[in-house]
Amino acid sequence: MLRLLGLVLSIGFADALNPSTIGPALYIAGDEAPLRSVILFTLGVFGVFLLGGVIVALGPGQAVLAIVPHPGPTVRFVLETAAGVAMLVAGGLLLAKRRRLSERDIPQPGGSRRGALLGATIAAVELPTAFPYFAVIVAVVGSGLGVGRQLVLLVIYNLCFVSPMLAIIVVLAVSGERATALLDRARRFLQAHWPVLLGALALAAGTVVLLLGLTGLIGRAPGPVGRASRRLRHLVTH
Repeated sequence: MLRLLGLVLSIGFADALNPSTIGPALYIAGDEAPLRSVILFTLGVFGVFLLGGVIVALGPGQAVLAIVPHPGPTVRFVLETAAGVAMLVAGGLLLAKRRRLSERDIPQPGGSRRGALLGATIAAVELPTAFPYFAVIVAVVGSGLGVGRQLVLLVIYNLCFVSPMLAIIVVLAVSGERATALLDRARRFLQAHWPVLLGALALAAGTVVLLLGLTGLIGRAPGPVGRASRRLRHLVTH
């Protein structure tokens, strides 16, 4: 459970720096009722992402478990290793193309759409390509844990995913009208540096996830290499 929690937290926080969700949240923070708008927006994103994950986990995920009811530890370690490699590749690509990506405008909501509808709409568009999230869902479903614990882990991932928006809510609640200038500076900073920030987070989280998977695989081997890997895994998970 602790290994899986580390996987969920690592990928969740790395995936949180998403300009497609943070950008609109920063934009609507300039509304006449910014706190309410950002809270509703956050609930929209959180609700759609969580609902999508639950549907996949309890639908196709449980159907696979019906065929293979007890996936072995090796399967879970392979999934962790694959997720770590994917995040390292994604992080490397973001850093390699950081200049081109930083020149793109952060998505801003158009028209009069605000709040929950906007958040739900953006989340629905993002969900089909949320590959880190799907890696978490696969790992959670293949963990052998009960459905209740699987749902708790999905909630934790989604709380990590919306953590930047929760931070915006806190700033608005604490600073009130003074938050406008601060959030505007945050928006400009994100515009200029989001590829580097997201790439660095993806590399860091990918390293942790890859380490979890590799130590699990190598730790099953006998001899000094296996013992050393098990000790390293113990250090990482504890």
